[in-house]
Amino acid sequence: MGRLSVNLCGIELDNPVIPASGTFGYGAEFAALYDINVLGTFSFKGTTLAPRYGNPTPRIAEAAGGMLNAVGLQNPGVDAVIAEELPKLRKVFHKPVMANVSGFSTEEYVKVCEKLDACPEIGWLEVNISCPNVHGGGMAFGTDPKAAAEVTKAVKAVTTKPVIMKLSPNVSDITAIARACADAGADALSLINTMLAMRIDLKTRKPVLANTTGGLSGPAVFPVALRMVYQCAKAVQIPIIGLGGVSSAEDVIEMMLAGATAVQIGAQNLTQPFICRDVIARLPAVMDAYGIENLKDIIGGAL
Repeated sequence: MGRLSVNLCGIELDNPVIPASGTFGYGAEFAALYDINVLGTFSFKGTTLAPRYGNPTPRIAEAAGGMLNAVGLQNPGVDAVIAEELPKLRKVFHKPVMANVSGFSTEEYVKVCEKLDACPEIGWLEVNISCPNVHGGGMAFGTDPKAAAEVTKAVKAVTTKPVIMKLSPNVSDITAIARACADAGADALSLINTMLAMRIDLKTRKPVLANTTGGLSGPAVFPVALRMVYQCAKAVQIPIIGLGGVSSAEDVIEMMLAGATAVQIGAQNLTQPFICRDVIARLPAVMDAYGIENLKDIIGGAL
């Protein structure tokens, strides 16, 4: 493999750059813009058991250094993803894809993961226990170590593919959640999801988002994400995918030095649709500038 390659849970990636769930659709949308096979892989849109129409609008708001979203896991449901989206994806993407799974109960996570685990296109299951934009699910599991462990164990019992637990930053100690997931059998961790935030319209004197609060993403959260990746890399012995405000090749290297094996890019896909392709193209020059021969050699280098 080349100097950009990394190994994520036994699967070799050509490079560590992964578009984050919720910012890349199911792949076909971006395949119309460029050859998405240049990516390490990508994490497709958060998928639930039944179709979801998401939260009422408005559900996007701007913020300094980023954006807020309260989309609310809009998706066609797992059966439609398997029947319609994966066949379309096969035509344009020839690598294992990461399936992002959301749910409102342990049973729902189990059912969705079981269905997706049987799909040959899927290499990893990224289990989202961290969504701040839905009521009664998602983040409720990711803020309690016992609940996080319960979901991890239940999903691992019905799957054969690597299980990546996606963690919430909206906790006082993210390492407690990380350890609980690792001890329950998680193969890797993905962090961080968006940070709970809000904006108020000065004219109406009401929250900008119909959901009142949303998830803050973008460059503003990068230092927080980096700190949490670093802490979790010291706390557990399983691979970590770092994300949160990543917007450059330099950010990718910084995340890997903090302990990330792979790095996801999220919000920047929405404003710069070629960002992942361009970051991958720039990585060798940045590696040369800092005397890095192979990316896999710097994982956890700052620890």
